[in-house]
Amino acid sequence: MPANDKVIISCAVTGAIHTPSMTPHLPITPDEIAEAAIGAAEAGAAILHLHARDPETGRPDQSVEAFGGFLPRIKQATGAVVNITTGGSPYMKVDERAAPAAHWQPEVASLNMGSMNFGFFPLLAKYKEFQHEWEREHLENSRDLVFRNSFQDIEYVLETCYGNGTRFEFECYDISHLYNLAHFADRGLVKPPFFVQSVFGLLGGIGTHPEDVMHMKRTADRLFGDDFRWSVLGAGKDQFRIATQAVSMGGNIRVGLEDSIWIERGKLAESNAQQVEKARRLVEGLGLKVASPDEARDMLSLKGGDRVNF
Repeated sequence: MPANDKVIISCAVTGAIHTPSMTPHLPITPDEIAEAAIGAAEAGAAILHLHARDPETGRPDQSVEAFGGFLPRIKQATGAVVNITTGGSPYMKVDERAAPAAHWQPEVASLNMGSMNFGFFPLLAKYKEFQHEWEREHLENSRDLVFRNSFQDIEYVLETCYGNGTRFEFECYDISHLYNLAHFADRGLVKPPFFVQSVFGLLGGIGTHPEDVMHMKRTADRLFGDDFRWSVLGAGKDQFRIATQAVSMGGNIRVGLEDSIWIERGKLAESNAQQVEKARRLVEGLGLKVASPDEARDMLSLKGGDRVNF
């Protein structure tokens, strides 16, 4: 992997795990998602990783129309790279999850690289009351949740989206997911440079120990050599500790309210932009520079914002 002189900051604006009762700052409506994304871009995020939600209940919504409520506005207001999820919610089937990226043809789409147990039920112990009925079910049902990303599912997303020039944020929650990516690379179904997003701290995936971070990086180096750009996200309280370690190792970082609702221990982040600003200070404090959207496009060999369908 080439040494970074510029660090890409991605911002995952709302996601599908956290629920409205956990924080009043979670973007829910199209306007809130657009404003949060624009603020994150202005703060220094080169890439905006986007999910959609039902504006009334906050429930994850992976319909094509839901993304249409904010994508044009974000494109008009920023030069940031738009990254549309194909992960959606772990409860959704792959055709539903891939539909927005297939329709809107973004520069980047996320792609989960393996099936896994996906447990967020421990959050039940922290929240006794919920605004919406679906929230408690959403958490409780993850005790028996396998987030399916079979080889067939991954091929489906590739076949559905790759022909549009969309490249991928390959989300790797464990070491086996790196090997799955190598399998698709060996078959010629994906082309470098690979944007490898290592995910730490989700129950069912790899942990958050510094050795876990090192192991993920060493394995990716061995499998992909100079053919990838490495980024990390740490869930919850580990967000900035893991980001610091990764940047010092030549990596890129992802922050945002999808990954953590906190700005520091015991204090809720008031916006996505607040987390991006903290990430920027971290990068610059280590003597590095934050990549602009166009620099990120060059680093990841993206098609350009003029070739999307929004």
